[in-house]
Amino acid sequence: MVFTRVIKSKGYFKRYQTQFRRRFEGKTDYQQRRAMIVQDKDKYGSPKYRFVVRITNKDIICQVVYSEIEGDRVLAAAYAHELPRYGIPVGLTNYPAAYATGLLLARRLLKKVGLDKDYAGVEDVDGKEYHVEPEGERRPFKCHLDIGLRRSTTGARVFGALKGAVDGGLNIPHSVKRFPGFSRDEEEHKKTTYDAEAHCARIFGADIAEYMTTLKEEEPEKYQKKFSNYIKANIEAENLESMYEEAHEAIRKNPEALPKKTYEGKPKSYKTPKITAAERKARVIAKKQALIMELSQ
Repeated sequence: MVFTRVIKSKGYFKRYQTQFRRRFEGKTDYQQRRAMIVQDKDKYGSPKYRFVVRITNKDIICQVVYSEIEGDRVLAAAYAHELPRYGIPVGLTNYPAAYATGLLLARRLLKKVGLDKDYAGVEDVDGKEYHVEPEGERRPFKCHLDIGLRRSTTGARVFGALKGAVDGGLNIPHSVKRFPGFSRDEEEHKKTTYDAEAHCARIFGADIAEYMTTLKEEEPEKYQKKFSNYIKANIEAENLESMYEEAHEAIRKNPEALPKKTYEGKPKSYKTPKITAAERKARVIAKKQALIMELSQ
């Protein structure tokens, strides 16, 4: 076997192009982004909105964004760390929290653009397939789901945020194939079923309540460790459903964000303050007197 050594010539290095910074950092799929932000030329610069969902270790971020040449512009945003205001103090990164964050963003955005009364969405959550239809003079607010680099697996939390936004009144094209409760027959792959009740149970945390009950009975020590924040907040398994129902009602009553806190004091400065001429002269006199005292001793 003959091995050939690849020699990179000068021409190779002259033609070499480095990747975009967010590409080699693994943060942006530019092929996906290009497909999502491209707009029809006959739309004459009208914005194309994206429903962006990002999940971190401690938070869920939902934003409605549109792109310009200078960069992205955020029209509205909602965060899971806002949910304690509405009665959800714990579990801010689970599926019910994702649904509540999507619902919060939808109601906040529609109130901002004046469509909250025309498009109320689904007030009694049932998990069934729902698509916003035009009502009245103004059309519903339309945007497209942007999950970034997340895998589109069935039952993922990003689709919980999607369901919350759709039930909140946003028009987001979707199907039920990625919602919890969707299944495909193993023998007949074309035959599919969607269990709306199973999805509704996930929205209200039925799986979490079941796990809490099982763990409390079988492994109390593990329960104390895993659900310590729930215990501190006096939240039991049987209270989860009512907690999320009340939170959904509270979000619909007042979805507006709190005003940002502004710092009223003076900014901290690390510069040495200047001294006056009188202070300078007094300092010289004090040094002279100290020197005289040392010499006299």
